[in-house]
Amino acid sequence: MRKRAALIAAISLLVLWASPLLRGQDEIRIWKEFVEMLKENRITLDRIRPLEFISKETQVEVLNSFRRGAVWEEWETEPEIVRYDNHVNFVIPLKGKYGEWTKYCFMFLVDGDEWYYRHVEAIFIRLDKISTYPVSEFPDLPETKKAWMREEIIVSEHVRLFNMLIKEKGKDFAFDWFRRGVGNGPGYFLQAKAWVPFVPSPKSFILYVCWEQANLIGNTITLQKLDDNEAVVKMIPLYFQIFRHATHLKRQITFQDYRKLFETIWEYRAQSAGWHLQVDIRGVECIFRFKRINTDQVE
Repeated sequence: MRKRAALIAAISLLVLWASPLLRGQDEIRIWKEFVEMLKENRITLDRIRPLEFISKETQVEVLNSFRRGAVWEEWETEPEIVRYDNHVNFVIPLKGKYGEWTKYCFMFLVDGDEWYYRHVEAIFIRLDKISTYPVSEFPDLPETKKAWMREEIIVSEHVRLFNMLIKEKGKDFAFDWFRRGVGNGPGYFLQAKAWVPFVPSPKSFILYVCWEQANLIGNTITLQKLDDNEAVVKMIPLYFQIFRHATHLKRQITFQDYRKLFETIWEYRAQSAGWHLQVDIRGVECIFRFKRINTDQVE
């Protein structure tokens, strides 16, 4: 009896020792199968169980974008594996068509012997690294990623509100609401005059635009020209980069309306500060061309 009990104990220990190894092998199999199917364009809707509020079709579009720009040697790197319950995540750096190395987290759901793709994300917070409590400091992200997160949250809410206003009041009303509400031209100009009080107010507006967009919003800004009658600002706003990458926005608003929202807000702000604004958009790059309006009302 003692020998049998010892044998059972030994087998149990062996199973406990082998389980993580076997599970690790199974996770590697999942990743390799996924990469193989992605490479051969064989991931169909039935292999996708997306996060809430995201369609299967949207996820296929995202995967197709990865496939078209893939450098497959990069996908052969062994990923970091993070598993909990029946979820398994693979973290892997990819360079791809954009030319910069980025870590992506590919998320999967395991149901029995089958795996299902869920989501991919380039922004993820390693809060799983917290292991002791109480805790007052939390893993952070680079400022550029936090700026993206803030802007995507704001933009997504604006698009949701814009669509609700269209449904209730019509498109003209929706654009005018954003012009006066989000644009808040007089209020924005007041901020510029109060916080940049050392130059004439029309110039303080231009300088404040550059500072606010660079340091509060996180956009790339170049002030190319500024005098009493003209200013030129070159900007790469997150606003248009987000539309390019966030497929959920493309399903909610046309690019024409998305662009018009941007132009409507900024034209009203410029007008309130005594400037006429021409917006020139080229891909994700934007040129603001300001010309002074002849008015005695701007102080």
